[in-house]
Amino acid sequence: MERLLAMGARQHEKITERGEGTGFATASVVDPFGNVLGVMTNPHYLEVLAGKPA
Repeated sequence: MERLLAMGARQHEKITERGEGTGFATASVVDPFGNVLGVMTNPHYLEVLAGKPA
């Protein structure tokens, strides 16, 4: 989020935790061309990508 804002985007929706204590969060920005970009972080998904068992 910080990088997108530093590159000229403006905040559309603030960082919002989705699910208490899960680390899953979403946010969105509007880029300099008017496109809305959604971003998220999900620690569980990162574990899956790293091949860690659930």
